[in-house]
Amino acid sequence: MHTIRLPAVAGTFYPGDSPSLASTVVGLLAQARAELPRATPSPPPKALIVPHAGYIYSGLIAARAYAQLDGLRHQIRRVVLLGPVHHFAVRGLALPGVSAFRTPLGELPVDSQAVAELSALQQVTVSAGAHAMEHSLEVQLPFLQMVLDDFELLPLAVGDATPQEVAQVLEALWGGPETLFVVSSDLSHYMSYASAQQADSQTVSRILSLDATLTHTQACGGTPLNGLLLTARRHDLQARLLGLCNSGDTAGDRQRVVGYAAIAFSEPRHAAH
Repeated sequence: MHTIRLPAVAGTFYPGDSPSLASTVVGLLAQARAELPRATPSPPPKALIVPHAGYIYSGLIAARAYAQLDGLRHQIRRVVLLGPVHHFAVRGLALPGVSAFRTPLGELPVDSQAVAELSALQQVTVSAGAHAMEHSLEVQLPFLQMVLDDFELLPLAVGDATPQEVAQVLEALWGGPETLFVVSSDLSHYMSYASAQQADSQTVSRILSLDATLTHTQACGGTPLNGLLLTARRHDLQARLLGLCNSGDTAGDRQRVVGYAAIAFSEPRHAAH
C-alpha cells in the first residue's frame, strides 16, 4: 500500500506552492554559491549539518550546505536524514512507517531496503506521530529535491537515544559515495545576539574538532549530531565550516536569536572514490 507523509509546514516555514518554492530554493542556492569562496575544489561531502528554521531565517545558511552537492546530482542515490523531534516524545530513532514524503515539489520515495536493513536494531522504531508535524526533516526536502535527481530518502526522527545508538544506525547505512547523511540542527536558542555569537562559535569549534559531547542547549539536534560526530571520528572525516549566523543577522530581532551553522564532513581524499 502506498502511504504518504503529507507536508506539515508548507506555507509557513517555506512557500506552499511549487513555482514559488522552486524559485525560492533556486535563488537561495544561487546566492550561496556566489558567497562561498572559490578555493581549491573540496572533496565531496559524506555528511552535512544543516539548520531547520523557516527559510527567511536560515535558508541561506542551509543553501551553503546544499551547494556542496553540485556535481553529485547523479551520484547520490540515498539520503539518510536525521533530525530531532520537537512535538512528540519517542524512544530511539523513529521511522515514519510510510512509503513516501510529499512536498509541493513532488514525492520522495522512502528507501524500503534501508528500512529493512535497520529492522534488527532495537533502537529503531516506527512512529507516524513523531513525523506528522516535525519540521526539522521536512524543511530539508525541497533543497534535496532541487539539487539531486533520483534518490530515495531514509528519514529518522531522533528522540531519546544515545550517541552510540545513533552511530550504530549510521554505520549500518554507511554505504559508499551513493549515500549522503544530513543531520538537521539549529544551535543556541533565545540568547541575546552577542551571547549567541559567542556560544555558537564555541559550539562550532567543538563540532569541527569532532567533540561528540554536545548538549541540547548548544544544539537542539545534539543527539543525532553527537552520533554523527562519533561516526566521523571513526571514519576519519574532515569537517569544514561553510557558514555561521543567527536569526538576528537575517529576519529576526537581536534580543532573542537562534543560531544556524552549515558544516560539511568529507572522507579523506584517499578514501573518497
